[in-house]
Amino acid sequence: MFMGACIVVACFIGFLFIYDYFAPAVERKPAVSEKKGQEAVPSKKAAAAPKQKIQDKTSANKNPVKSSAKTFKIPANTEIPRLKAKRREQVIKHEGYTVSYNSDYRIANWVAYELTAMEAKSKKAERSNKFVPDPLVKGATATNEDYTHTGYDRGHLAPAGDMKWSAKAMRESFYLSNICPQKPKLNRGIWKDLEEQCRLWALDGGSLLIVTGPVITDDMKRLGKNRVAVPKSFYKVLCYHTGKGYKGIGFLFENRDYKDNSLESMAIPVDSVEKITGIDFFPSIPDDQEEEMEAAVDWSSWSF
Repeated sequence: MFMGACIVVACFIGFLFIYDYFAPAVERKPAVSEKKGQEAVPSKKAAAAPKQKIQDKTSANKNPVKSSAKTFKIPANTEIPRLKAKRREQVIKHEGYTVSYNSDYRIANWVAYELTAMEAKSKKAERSNKFVPDPLVKGATATNEDYTHTGYDRGHLAPAGDMKWSAKAMRESFYLSNICPQKPKLNRGIWKDLEEQCRLWALDGGSLLIVTGPVITDDMKRLGKNRVAVPKSFYKVLCYHTGKGYKGIGFLFENRDYKDNSLESMAIPVDSVEKITGIDFFPSIPDDQEEEMEAAVDWSSWSF
């Protein structure tokens, strides 16, 4: 009996010894897990840090793109052409356009101006419809009566529709130095279509340089008391800057009805218009850029 009691006591002491030995190991396990959890949090932050650097680098790369995308400002008077042929001219600067007036023929050699997007969409001024002699013209000039009952329209070179941004510019667009005898179906047809298209191009490109006028020849017939010359044909050349360079296009129309002809079918290189008119267009543009721009029509740069 005594021996049995001793065995029981020994077993109990042994159990306590074993429990005491293993219990601390069990209690330490949560501490290890917690430590791992603490290490996992910093490692997440460390992984996020490079991502932040990448984003910062991307943002830094975007800034130069914005600065390089600024709209190119065309130098003042880039639209002004130069006569290559010997011809009488008086250059007059008005609010919305510049005219090279030829008193020998009572019409312009050319009219040039820049049409901006803001000007093209403006509705500030209403059409005046008051045709008057240009007060700055020296020498012979046309009068309103020269056109009366002739069968010709008083055709604008710089159109009134491009001058709605200023009451003064609108009024001066009706100066007879800016007017030529045009067949009604030309003036109210494809010529008007081109004027409207120019406003759309100005809106798209931000700015459009326009030079327009009659093709001066010695055999033009005359009309009215002041013997105003009647051109056989008219031209319009256009230019704008894309940010990569200048783009140009020209148009030439006989003084007649064009019925259903499309504007696109009438487009020609600026060089072709220069040969016919004897005018050097956009001479202030650097020669290499001017030659490339005038040699051919870049069709991808002009939407019709």
